[in-house]
Amino acid sequence: MSTVLNICIMALQAAKKALRLQLKEILKNLPTEEKAKESEIVVSKLLQSKKYQESKRISVYLSRDIEIDTRAVLVDIFRSGKECFIPRYDSKSTEMDMVRLNSLQEYENLPVTSWNIKQPNYSDANLYDALATGGLDLIIVPGIGFTKEGHRIGNGKGYYDTYLEKCKEKLGNRFSTIALAFREQLVPSIPISEHDVLIDEVIYPE
Repeated sequence: MSTVLNICIMALQAAKKALRLQLKEILKNLPTEEKAKESEIVVSKLLQSKKYQESKRISVYLSRDIEIDTRAVLVDIFRSGKECFIPRYDSKSTEMDMVRLNSLQEYENLPVTSWNIKQPNYSDANLYDALATGGLDLIIVPGIGFTKEGHRIGNGKGYYDTYLEKCKEKLGNRFSTIALAFREQLVPSIPISEHDVLIDEVIYPE
């Protein structure tokens, strides 16, 4: 790898890190009431969207405090008789899969990781994997920041970029991606690399 290419990669990584830290600080300081208000607006727009309503098998992230709250999405998925899939991460790699969540009670009983995220046990081989059992119609994607055009910056681990590439290999174009964003997460541009996957649609309060 050339010295020039190394410098470019390091500059890209530094720019991403700086933006990530800036946005995380903004989100941490966002009042609880404002987050709840924006979450309600964004989730309502999602549930009314054609992509969501036509989807039968949906993957949804389990939200942290700095993300749009997805609990109401879980409620609607089960109420509507859709199939719900949630992320399961391997903390030792960039591997992630989506496994079926069967009920809200199961959600409440999920263990919490060191990242303060609910998720199924990664060592449990008996869980119903989305890609092995028919794929997904819609993947609801988290992130730290977004552009309105669908560029995304995540936490820097590459879980979703890796998983979405795997979905493209297995499913082609037979699935959609939607990101949910606070207005404070929208930025004019995001430094991107060839491995960053473009999101089909970003839903935000306005």
